[in-house]
Amino acid sequence: MTVATAIVRPFTQAVGKLSAVHRLAPWLLVYLLLLPLPYVLSGLFNDYYVYLANRICIFILLTVGLNIVKGFCGQVTIGHVGLYAIGAVSSALVSLHLGAPFWVSFPIGVLVAGVAGIIVGLPSVRLEGAYLALATLGLGESVRIMIAVTPLFGSSTGLIGIPTPEIGGFVFDSFERYYYLLITATMIGIYLSFSILRSATGRAFMAIREDTIAASVHGINVPQYKLLAFVISALYAGAAGALFAHMPPGYIHHNNFTIIEMVTLLLMVVLGGIGHIWGGVIGAIIVTIIYDQTLEFYFYQPLLFGLSMVILVMFMPRGIGGVIDRYFVTRRFIGAREGKTDGAP
Repeated sequence: MTVATAIVRPFTQAVGKLSAVHRLAPWLLVYLLLLPLPYVLSGLFNDYYVYLANRICIFILLTVGLNIVKGFCGQVTIGHVGLYAIGAVSSALVSLHLGAPFWVSFPIGVLVAGVAGIIVGLPSVRLEGAYLALATLGLGESVRIMIAVTPLFGSSTGLIGIPTPEIGGFVFDSFERYYYLLITATMIGIYLSFSILRSATGRAFMAIREDTIAASVHGINVPQYKLLAFVISALYAGAAGALFAHMPPGYIHHNNFTIIEMVTLLLMVVLGGIGHIWGGVIGAIIVTIIYDQTLEFYFYQPLLFGLSMVILVMFMPRGIGGVIDRYFVTRRFIGAREGKTDGAP
């Protein structure tokens, strides 16, 4: 038995036993284990690392959403950061100018991003490959430029003083408190992503990813499911954007939605493994930490991340998720072979 097997096997066995009790039991256990994290980080380091944990949660939501349209459905989109910006700005404007609380502005921001996903998805479902990538890239940059030149959207100064969420008398006005809102949204987002993947809709997405013509021949409405993937992905991006806008200190700027952010997001998906949910979560954690540690080399970040993606595709084409899948497949194969050997006369 290898060291990796000795470490992973008890964990997988425990997850299996918890799932047998109730399918939500492992999720609740992980959620409870993550609750003390902000106080551990602030105690061992400082509050900045709690902020970094909050950023990781937001990027996990973005990665999970992007994986639905790119990993599940196989659509090459590079404009996800534009939908992220739409959700952030929409929620912020509703709070600032209409005085609506977060619990009203948040769903509005998500819905506006979803409508934007429909608008982008309708013409994009007829596009493939590089053409789709260019169209969505134009969306992301046009949204950022519109924010940068429109005073209502913050222009060069950004939107300041965005209200923080509040439940009764409890105000999420610190990084530690806001973490609980983010980790709850992140766990729900990951769980829903698994639910979509295991549903008939998820199977239709994967059929389209593998072969569009074959999927169409077998009765799958390809344009409809491509559009649905865009919309679901946009809803995830809108939720991440709205949560980012209301995070203390309540400030967003058009520089939060640059092409560097999009390249960073793509690197998370590629590192984690396209179409692999847990791999995407791991990729979001690793890349966010690397991104933070390379901020002093801001002008070289696109080059660093671009080279990283090329190297990953060359030497680890299926990402971390592919490594995880290969481990479990190998373990099952060895277990089956050992079982046959033990039962042999």
